[in-house]
Amino acid sequence: MENNTVPQTLLESVRQFSDPDACLNFMIELRWPNGVICPNCQGDSPHFISTRKMWRCNACKKQFSVKVGTIFEDSPLGLDKWLAAVWLITNAKNGISSYEIHRALGITQKSAWFMLHRVRLAMQSGTFEKLQGEVESDETFIGGKARNMHEGKRNAKGTGGAGKSIVQGLLERHSSPSKVKAKVIPNARKGTVQGEIREHVKLGSEVFTDSLASYEGLSPDYIHDAINHAESYVRGKVHTNGLENFWSLLKRMIRGTYVSIMPFHLQRYLDEESFRFNERLGNDGQRFLRVLAGIVGRRLTWRKLTGVA
Repeated sequence: MENNTVPQTLLESVRQFSDPDACLNFMIELRWPNGVICPNCQGDSPHFISTRKMWRCNACKKQFSVKVGTIFEDSPLGLDKWLAAVWLITNAKNGISSYEIHRALGITQKSAWFMLHRVRLAMQSGTFEKLQGEVESDETFIGGKARNMHEGKRNAKGTGGAGKSIVQGLLERHSSPSKVKAKVIPNARKGTVQGEIREHVKLGSEVFTDSLASYEGLSPDYIHDAINHAESYVRGKVHTNGLENFWSLLKRMIRGTYVSIMPFHLQRYLDEESFRFNERLGNDGQRFLRVLAGIVGRRLTWRKLTGVA
């Protein structure tokens, strides 16, 4: 897609996507730069039905819209609202709540919440490339603070990490920029945390961790060095400060914008903040286009999101 067709500022996006025809042409150029193709049979000469803004394939006789096969599929909301939502969600530094989307676009809060989760699906990197070079690994706990709980709930759950979700992060240093992967894990045992490292980090890389016993035994597959946080936080290049920075950004987003997150949905919020961190050097237009590049071939239904029909 030509750069001059992609808005670079919020004002430009509002002007461009206020016209439904401009939204449709933008999506056609984004999805089918070499001509419209039927998503069902790959037929390359469908007939456009101008009154319905849809196509009818001359080969398989099926009708389809530009939304079919994307995160927008089966949504009654127009592309003008969808593209505006993608822009707002992508470029909000600390995230944006469903109530803000609801007020800004004039839709229900329920629809805005569903929108947010669909866009987070498009933010998933989906890359199979392994991290390499100097890599940090660390874990954090996500959940309410014990001091903010009712006494009965605090006594039932306990303090520290009890009752909280565990997230493991992997950060590759010195890439341009440094890249992070974050995942909810069931526990912090040796087999779990080392399994994530072996799956996502190239053999022979340098791996820096804290002194958690679960990391013992990474050598000789990796050049492993650990920092004991009870003694210091940095020893030369041995530290996990890159991931500590990411954790602070993640928790600022959760506490400041989303406030409360169900553990069932936590991974999607990790995908959102990972995308924002990994694309931090790009401008607003580049991030917007990067998310739109991930909308095809992904679909999230209400039943799958909530478990309710």
